[in-house]
Amino acid sequence: MNDIFYFFEHINSQTRFFFLVGGLSLFWVLELRIPFSKRPYSKLNHARINITFTLITLILNLFGAYGILKAVDLVSASNFGLLNMIVIPLWMYVLIGLMLMDFIGAWLIHWIQHNVKWMWQFHIIHHSDQNVDVTSGLRHHPGENIFRLSFTILAILITGANFGLVMIYQTVSAFFAHFSHANIKMPIKLENLISFVFVTPSFHRIHHHFTLPHTDTNYGNIFSIWDYIFSTKKDFKILNKIRFGIDTHMDQKEVSNLINLLVIPFQPYRTPPKKDNMNSKRIF
Repeated sequence: MNDIFYFFEHINSQTRFFFLVGGLSLFWVLELRIPFSKRPYSKLNHARINITFTLITLILNLFGAYGILKAVDLVSASNFGLLNMIVIPLWMYVLIGLMLMDFIGAWLIHWIQHNVKWMWQFHIIHHSDQNVDVTSGLRHHPGENIFRLSFTILAILITGANFGLVMIYQTVSAFFAHFSHANIKMPIKLENLISFVFVTPSFHRIHHHFTLPHTDTNYGNIFSIWDYIFSTKKDFKILNKIRFGIDTHMDQKEVSNLINLLVIPFQPYRTPPKKDNMNSKRIF
């Protein structure tokens, strides 16, 4: 564990980029070999739109990285944060820290975006993808990236995570973003077993079903346990009927137009069909 922690404490940008591209490439190949959905679509055109969102947010991510480093420096200099209040073995420090970072920096902000109308308007872009695959994890509006970066910084301030732990979290988080969105078919019994602790593709597919109440369930990023704890977990029963997208934005031309996707948050809010509202816990 000491060697692993040392590696992430000193990880460079090139290595992080290799992990990111390597994960994308791995699941891209697996999607071709063992696809869950065999619905025909252009993977390259689909990937172009989703990857473009990542390129657009590069400048934001630079500011975010600066904020993360400043937060790490602050908690390190002041010995501030929950993890700095206790003396525990390194493996326990990493495990607890990873779980808390995942809860605050991923699960919590994800849940908030589904329950605050103006924030949901930004998150719609992610849900508008009607062909969920490994690149869908990159499909986030620049505004949403600001929310996510802000809560990552908040997680650092609350936990007191050091640089090594933050790099472990971001690397594992990126892997699970690829894994959970990957259009791959796994043995359902294996997925059921794994999903008691970790988010799997089928666990997350339920979240991408186009109607409520499924859209407002299975928020997990790395750990699925938060959905069990907060009763937001939905089982796999509808997997054979899954349809991706969001019912308020099902026009394929509309959700494949990059300019339109960027301005959706500033368009009038669209209320879900009444049949969905009847089963929804959403507060708006």
